[in-house]
Amino acid sequence: MGITARGVGLLAAAVVLLGVGFGYAYPELVVLGAAAAVAVGYALVSAAWRPRLSVERVADPDRVARGELAAMTLTVRNTGRLRSANLVAEDRCGAALVPVPLLRLRPGRDTEVRYDVPTRRRGVVPVGPLRVTRRDPLGLVALARSYGGTVPVWVHPRIHPLTAVPTGAGRSLDGRTDSVPHGSITFDSLREYVVGDELRRVHWRTSARVGELMVRENVDTSLPRIVVVLDNRASAHPHRVAGVAESFESGCEAAASVLAAAVGEGLPVSLLLVAPADEEPAGVAGPLDRLAAVELADGGDDPLGTTMSRLRQERLGDTLVFLTGPGAASDLGHIGALRGAYPSLVVGMFGAAGPTPPGAAGLVVLDAADGAEFAAEWDGIRRW
Repeated sequence: MGITARGVGLLAAAVVLLGVGFGYAYPELVVLGAAAAVAVGYALVSAAWRPRLSVERVADPDRVARGELAAMTLTVRNTGRLRSANLVAEDRCGAALVPVPLLRLRPGRDTEVRYDVPTRRRGVVPVGPLRVTRRDPLGLVALARSYGGTVPVWVHPRIHPLTAVPTGAGRSLDGRTDSVPHGSITFDSLREYVVGDELRRVHWRTSARVGELMVRENVDTSLPRIVVVLDNRASAHPHRVAGVAESFESGCEAAASVLAAAVGEGLPVSLLLVAPADEEPAGVAGPLDRLAAVELADGGDDPLGTTMSRLRQERLGDTLVFLTGPGAASDLGHIGALRGAYPSLVVGMFGAAGPTPPGAAGLVVLDAADGAEFAAEWDGIRRW
């Protein structure tokens, strides 16, 4: 609750009038001071009344690529029995405030507002809560309350079509990967039956032993697996324009493009961050959401070394795509050291002032100004 400047002035006048009136025995001043005090008291009681409102938000759509259109539909209903007079409402959309008309909203009626959600930048745009401010008729007191929760709109990086995808190196059918595409030929593991599984894949002997239906999971170890590593260390992207590291934004677009191309071809693909967040935001559904939410991080204790050790020890795939910025030019030697574990090594370097030396034999470096240029250079690689 906040007293406006008018309310502060009237309250101060009431105190002065009452003091002077009682001190010098002027009943007229006492009456005026009492009237001012009553007006302030009435304003406090009037603004303290809480209107009963229900708030519903629908994002259309709630996941878009950067630059695409997204809209939010807000519906506010008066669920109380009294008319909600003198209400001023604003809905928060990212850093902006959107006015919502609520004056004289009758009981049982609702008002609907539809507005565009900014998608100029990649990220997660929080929409809400609705902030409703109630004022007394004299404008002496204003009380603001929040209604409804927050609905996120996920702005994904742009996806640039890639016409070429890695074919990978053939591996033994007795090898092992972490992906489990259905319908392939090599046994991998057992899991519980779920509705929709084919009965011919039920492992009856194990099912009888454990008392639950268990099905076989198979893998096709000849399929190439792509590992996309996004370097989100702040030191790798030192250049900022209006607080935004364009080299990092380009790296996010390149990562989304490779992921989309691999999924489109039915190839196993995974996304790793050099400096992963302590916890992912709620509602993350897939790698594109992770790319929408990822931010630059200081990195802590040698995150690149930790990531390189994991890639070397676990050997997560056949083709490694490392996407970074000009601040990591001196780290290409560490990436090239993975040549023994990954037959194909590709580095996307964004924002570099000049051509970047490969740094190691067998390492392909693509210098690109943005995601579109990366896609063009990617398609130009003949080794796929």
